[in-house]
Amino acid sequence: MKKISWHELKPQVKEVWVLSLPAILTQITTIVMQYIDSAMVGSLGANASAAIGLVSTSTWLLGGITYAVSAGFSVQVAHNIGAGRDAEARSVVRHGLCTALCVAGILCALGLSIHSMLPTWLGGDPAIRYDASKYFMVYALMIPFSQINSLNSSYLQCSGDMLTPSILNAAMCLLDVVFNTIFIPHFGVMGAGIGTASACAVISLTMAWRCLLCNPHLRLNRKETEKHGFDPEILKKALKIGLPVGVQEIAMCSAQVVATMIIAPLGAVSIAANSFAVTAESLCYMPGYGIGSAATTLVGRNIGAGKTDLAKRYGNICIVMGAGFMAITGLLMMFLCPFVFSILTPDLSVRALAAQALRIGLLAEPLYGVSIVAAGALRGTGDTFVPSMMNLGSIWVVRIGLALLLVGNFGLPGMWTAMATELCVRGLLMLYRQKTTKYYKKYNKTTETSEPELLEAAES
Repeated sequence: MKKISWHELKPQVKEVWVLSLPAILTQITTIVMQYIDSAMVGSLGANASAAIGLVSTSTWLLGGITYAVSAGFSVQVAHNIGAGRDAEARSVVRHGLCTALCVAGILCALGLSIHSMLPTWLGGDPAIRYDASKYFMVYALMIPFSQINSLNSSYLQCSGDMLTPSILNAAMCLLDVVFNTIFIPHFGVMGAGIGTASACAVISLTMAWRCLLCNPHLRLNRKETEKHGFDPEILKKALKIGLPVGVQEIAMCSAQVVATMIIAPLGAVSIAANSFAVTAESLCYMPGYGIGSAATTLVGRNIGAGKTDLAKRYGNICIVMGAGFMAITGLLMMFLCPFVFSILTPDLSVRALAAQALRIGLLAEPLYGVSIVAAGALRGTGDTFVPSMMNLGSIWVVRIGLALLLVGNFGLPGMWTAMATELCVRGLLMLYRQKTTKYYKKYNKTTETSEPELLEAAES
């Protein structure tokens, strides 16, 4: 194997960093918004926080499906842009937008139909069921806007524009504070949902404008729309890429719902502490998701251009960077978590339990980073089925299995011990897949891109 010098590697590491930084900032703004909601609702008491915590895994479940839709189409956009086929990329954008709106409409209707019964199904205390139900109802209404935001943000990132999503998501944080300040005093827990939904609606429409009307690679025009009609191949590819991701997200979030049901009998303090610990931990893995987004873009565009060896190298660089950054953020949070929880809640018992649980989970951050970024790199190649199956087996067998054994004796720390163990297993599995997958070579054999197209793409 040819040894790569640092002189050759340095510009590639720099490119990963340049693409990752805006994506990391996007993740930071998203996490800050969660902190804002948690802190503003936490001031209402443990029951208010527990109400949101009870249904949070269910919101992740619906959000995971919208993410899978975005993945199915955005990877195709990256491949087409990498190969210099902007017209085909715009065709994918049109198909993705129509499909995403249909899926989001179905999810919205589903959420509205079950919102009143969901807290009872999850085993929530009667004292928190009403607030939990209303919060989930508002979230269901927000799904179409959340889908538009996710889809167009992914499109922009895969076109190489990481800056616009970062700026707009930062603006969403500011709007969230403004709307929460208006609605929480009047509507309590439901007001937090209304504030977030209002901010998301404003930003999602702005994101769509920047993607569909302003981006030079992706902006739509009437002539192309009339010329290029419905293409079933785009939907087939989206289904091939997105379906395993969707199944993974549904199954993994279902496992998290089961985990919530395991925690629910422990009482409002444990539910609230778990919710705050998850929120605090999210600040640690934002570098992973940011670098993972860059990995999808870089790997996808190089795969589209036929540069499979370079695509794999970018994937490896991203994985090392993701693991390193998450190791640092996890270490910092070990010391900072008492201060973070003092901001999020005034309840001392919730603070103490949340800190105890979180410190257990932070031990797994480096390998968690590996799993996040490797999944992003593999998604850029179109390899989603096997990684999804690996993740499913990991969370259902390791996390849920250990949780059932440990929670009864150790309470919430038992759940976080199970989670930390599972994240380490997941990271090792994703690392193995990145090393052994044949998709880096498979795409090169099956691509229909001609040599002149590759040369043109490389020059551009």
